[in-house]
Amino acid sequence: QVQLVESGGGLVQAGGSLRLSCAASGRSFSSYNVGWFRQAPGKEREFVAVISRIGGSTYYADSVKGRFTISRDNAKNTLYLQMNSLKPEDTAVYYCTASTGLVVTRTAANYPYWGQGTQVTVSS
Repeated sequence: QVQLVESGGGLVQAGGSLRLSCAASGRSFSSYNVGWFRQAPGKEREFVAVISRIGGSTYYADSVKGRFTISRDNAKNTLYLQMNSLKPEDTAVYYCTASTGLVVTRTAANYPYWGQGTQVTVSS
């Protein structure tokens, strides 16, 4: 079992940057694939990025590729999402998530552990 707590959300103007953090506690953080999803009002939760537990491979949604960077610090049990060149359409609640699956997935249903979310609002 792992507990996840996000931080770093806020209000930013278009073109600005934010860095989200996700602090993990419980079972060894390094044994999890960890990632970020987001959910805008009236929309389904969508994949943003994930980093694997083996090899640290990273995967991104096309909508954020080249603007967002996911990283992890296993010594600090923390996951990060650096978000640059933010757009109004990036406005959403961002959720940290974790799984122990052998295969990295972009499907929310395959992640059993979730944080409470942090709001990101990008003004135009």
